[in-house]
Amino acid sequence: MTKSGVRKEGIKGTLTGWLYLAPALAFLIFFMVYPLIDVFIYSFEEGYNSASQTYFGIGGYNYSYVLRDPYFLQAVKNTFILVIFTVPISTVLALLIALALNSIDKLKKLFQTIYFLPYVTNTLAVGLVFMILFRKTPYTDGLINLLIKAFGMSAVDFIEGPYWAKMLVLCIYVIWIVMPFKILILTSALASVNPVYYKAARIDGTSKPRIFFRITLPMISPMIFYLVITGFIGAFKAYSDAVAIFGVDLNAAGMNTMVGYVYDMLYGDGGGYPSYASAAAIILFAIVLTITVINLIVSKKTSQKG
Repeated sequence: MTKSGVRKEGIKGTLTGWLYLAPALAFLIFFMVYPLIDVFIYSFEEGYNSASQTYFGIGGYNYSYVLRDPYFLQAVKNTFILVIFTVPISTVLALLIALALNSIDKLKKLFQTIYFLPYVTNTLAVGLVFMILFRKTPYTDGLINLLIKAFGMSAVDFIEGPYWAKMLVLCIYVIWIVMPFKILILTSALASVNPVYYKAARIDGTSKPRIFFRITLPMISPMIFYLVITGFIGAFKAYSDAVAIFGVDLNAAGMNTMVGYVYDMLYGDGGGYPSYASAAAIILFAIVLTITVINLIVSKKTSQKG
């Protein structure tokens, strides 16, 4: 084949590749890139009215207002507490459970199914169960409080009581919701480790802790970093979790999240402020992007050292 023929085949192959990518690119542009640009523009339009599509100025006032809004600051605090506590705890617990599941032969599939059930259960239904378990009413203190009182301690209203109690319930709920997916991923990662490494280590008389830290952990570290990154992103986007337990008026409960604040600015009782909502959404996007990049850099450096 001549050089011109090879060139034509190459161009044809490139065009075919772009043709296959066209639907996905169109989807990304129209449903992700364009809305992001649109929200970025809205965030600088002061006094934007969605009905008349008008605004009275351009500047950074929307960001200034949002960053001084006590409801937004409370939402940021709640969101960061969720991220800091739920991501590492859920990942570690999922890893321990995955290791336990990987070490058994009988009824392994049954236990995997049981642990995965919360992931396919309706979020609001699970939240209702948590509310029943933790809520203190004039008629009952709830199952959790009955257990607490059995140890000689006083009952606590975890749903309408002190802030620490409400945040504790929310963290437990989020951990419960996200763990099944992490268990499934880590179980699959453990199953993919070549058993030859374990046989060689046992022949050399290597202890189980050393096998875990020298073989298992490095082999599944890419999956762990993947779960950490997606866990951070998911925790920053938490909203329905809080609604499932504390209802739709999260500001009154002091349990709103950053996504909840954006929703309230658009549709809630304080709704009708798309410019403020856009500014809050951009701030959330910047935080998530920054943390994701940091995690990717750490993950890359760790894998290179390994």
